[in-house]
Amino acid sequence: MSMHLTPREQERLTLFSAAELARRRLARGARLGATEAVALVCDEILEMAWDGVPLETVVEQARNVVPREHLLPGVAGAVPSIQVEALFPHGSTLVHVAEPFGPAGPTDPGAVLAAEGETDLAPGRPRRELEITNRGARAVWLSSHFPLEEANTALEFDREAARGHRLDVPAGSSERFEPGATRTVTVVARGGDR
Repeated sequence: MSMHLTPREQERLTLFSAAELARRRLARGARLGATEAVALVCDEILEMAWDGVPLETVVEQARNVVPREHLLPGVAGAVPSIQVEALFPHGSTLVHVAEPFGPAGPTDPGAVLAAEGETDLAPGRPRRELEITNRGARAVWLSSHFPLEEANTALEFDREAARGHRLDVPAGSSERFEPGATRTVTVVARGGDR
């Protein structure tokens, strides 16, 4: 006799198997790696959903399935969230659990460890001052690596002088230009092809 399973049913059985492995390891006092810990949390989420537990309760209880002390070092930081599609009595819902094992520690995987002292941004690249006026009715934000020559047309400045440059600010930051205001900013030559 052969049994035909849908891909979803196959995934569910694989998840269950990994969760059972996690349960066996916990029963003998072993700590869990990311794969088993995630599988166990997902398995519990799916079972709670199947039993009709409200979504909010499922998310709340999912954070208590595997205590942090039952994890190998670094696992909590390596798993910032878990998402699994669960079948509730009313239908399928994507269950999102943020920080299922608690917040990441300052030295967990993915942590940013800043060196002491000052760091030169874009060392050796040419810089210049540029006067920018916002002629628009609303504030305009410019992000760190946006090509200045392509900036919002409400910003008035020497676009030819700005060609191939960006704001001289740290990556991921931005500057706000208020309506009617004029500011002088430092710009730095962009790297790569322009």
